[in-house]
Amino acid sequence: MSGPASVTARLDGKIALVTGGAQGIGRAIADGLGREGATVVIADLNPPEGGIRADVSSEADVEAMVRETVDRHGGLDILVNNAGLYASLAMRPFTEIPPDEWRQVMDVNVASMFLTCRAVVPVMRGRGGGKIVNISSGTPFRGVPYLLHYVTSKGAIVAFTRALAKELGKDEIHVNCVAPGFTMSDGVMANPEVVEKLRDASVAARTLQRDQVPEDVVGAVVFLCGPGADFITGQTMVIDGGQYFH
Repeated sequence: MSGPASVTARLDGKIALVTGGAQGIGRAIADGLGREGATVVIADLNPPEGGIRADVSSEADVEAMVRETVDRHGGLDILVNNAGLYASLAMRPFTEIPPDEWRQVMDVNVASMFLTCRAVVPVMRGRGGGKIVNISSGTPFRGVPYLLHYVTSKGAIVAFTRALAKELGKDEIHVNCVAPGFTMSDGVMANPEVVEKLRDASVAARTLQRDQVPEDVVGAVVFLCGPGADFITGQTMVIDGGQYFH
């Protein structure tokens, strides 16, 4: 998919892959990249028309996803690792988290990024470079309780970003991270219990006291994928309305 390019068309001619891009933050990012001129491929468990169905915790699915993207468009320049588990998780003391759920969160939120990057990086190397943006969360910076597996997984993404950036710098592949605050995405709004527990407290803690929406994340991701970020790598941008100063 692609959208009407902006006047600047910062990403004209670029091929972008957005995981978990069917709705919420992922869809807003995909639309934003498209507006900047990129050709955008959405991968999701329930993809829109023209997207690719993929379970990002599956090595076979990830390899097929990247192969199909390259076959369709001839290459890949941008990867946004957005897919993850959050809103469907119950908030509870860590002693009550089932080990199987812990492992599932780590597979979907962390191992998936290892698999996608491993599949994408050889393609980017062949094109002389690329941009990878990993979607983390503001929760590990604030130490949010009762979601220990989720918070741990999102903290791991920050470490993953830093280490991979060091490894890929020589290849002109930039690896950065965006950490949104509590966002009123489709997935969150489909879980009223999560909204009830977190919405008001999140807004009250912000410097900019309003709901965060998926579109609030787009500008940072588009910037990190574009030429304005050509000397930026290994960084994490916390996008939460000033709840946390990083």
